[in-house]
Amino acid sequence: MSKENEVLLNEDIRAREVRCVGDDGTVYGVVSRDEALKIAEKQGLDLVLVAPDAKPPVCKIMDYGKFRYQQEKKQKEAKKKQKVIEIKEIKLSIKIAQNDINYKVKHAVEFLQDGKHVKFRVFLKGREMSTPEAGVAMLEKVWELVKDVADRDKEPLVEGRYVNMLVTPKKG
Repeated sequence: MSKENEVLLNEDIRAREVRCVGDDGTVYGVVSRDEALKIAEKQGLDLVLVAPDAKPPVCKIMDYGKFRYQQEKKQKEAKKKQKVIEIKEIKLSIKIAQNDINYKVKHAVEFLQDGKHVKFRVFLKGREMSTPEAGVAMLEKVWELVKDVADRDKEPLVEGRYVNMLVTPKKG
């Protein structure tokens, strides 16, 4: 358990006086830690420090196991709702034949229709490094073929030995 997620409960609470609140919303007011522990023990629940920075610290009498279970359940639910974006990469070269471009674009269109992002990447070999504009031109040619099913997220950009362009599925 990490330090920031650590919750103090029962005897681990160091404050002498705490503001105590019951599980059902009952306010016990400012009481000594020992008295709050007795109240919690009498109810068969735990004393949990919920606001350590307050003056005096705020403690709540609750079933800690149930509380932790609900927190984990909320986290799992939030994790389920997250959408993972998958990026497919398609590599091209400057000296690629038109039918090969068409074949790769066909696959890119399939990926885009599946809702995936596609990164087109032109690798510049040897002397091609001196003319990265050719790589940009290649990606512009590819863009003309996919623009009806995609939005351009990132313009063709020279990054080292590569010229990259990111396209995303069209919305709506």
